[in-house]
Amino acid sequence: MKKFVLAATVAALSLALTPMLASAQNIATVNGKAVPKSRVDLLINQVTKNGQQPRTPELEQQVKDEVVLREIFIQEAEKRGIPASADYKAQMELARQSILIRELFADFSKKAAVSDADAKAEYEKFKAQSSGTEYRARHILVEKEEDAVALIAKIKAGAKFEDLAKANSKDPGSAANGGDLDFANPSNFVPEFGKALTELKIGEMTATPVKSQFGYHIIRLEDTREAQFPAFDDVKAQIVQRLQQGKLAAYRDELKAKAKTDYKFAQ
Repeated sequence: MKKFVLAATVAALSLALTPMLASAQNIATVNGKAVPKSRVDLLINQVTKNGQQPRTPELEQQVKDEVVLREIFIQEAEKRGIPASADYKAQMELARQSILIRELFADFSKKAAVSDADAKAEYEKFKAQSSGTEYRARHILVEKEEDAVALIAKIKAGAKFEDLAKANSKDPGSAANGGDLDFANPSNFVPEFGKALTELKIGEMTATPVKSQFGYHIIRLEDTREAQFPAFDDVKAQIVQRLQQGKLAAYRDELKAKAKTDYKFAQ
């Protein structure tokens, strides 16, 4: 008899606790409909994904507000029959496709991670390509040869190169800095400019204007140095990202090439 009474008591207690347990899994009710806590967790996980934003009490409160507001708006949309509209269904299909494709490439990226060895090899390749001498030059760019000749004469007469560059150069990237182009490899410039630059001695200016596709240049060599290259750890993240993008592009091309279709792509 005592066992029966105990069992009955436990059952009654369980029934009493069930609504409380269910309520603990919800953050609110909207027009009689429960809003589950799982929606909050889902949205917070998305917001804090990849460590882009820390999970804080303030964020949790903002997310709760957003989830409840969404429920209010969703109920109104359903009341108006929007889920049954053709436009809604079309947008849902487009969203489904986008999510599937995004997750496909995200899954590939996880499985095709770039190794430290690959990143280091890419770094060494770039470093080798960037070796040699870097030149620091100033230049003045004008449209007409006669204008360049006149400016050279003024500089030879004592005018400051920097002042004339600020006042006359058509190069928006360097004019404000007195024509300063900072240190760079000559191969970074158009061939005519690079060739003229390497023929100068430090402090020397081109005796005649140098013609290129941009106009006429007056060039003065400020200094030279051995090529500088950042440490591997300083650029590792950018290298890894670049290699991952390359792998992803190759994977996309592979899928496109393997697909059996009669469609002819424009490119």
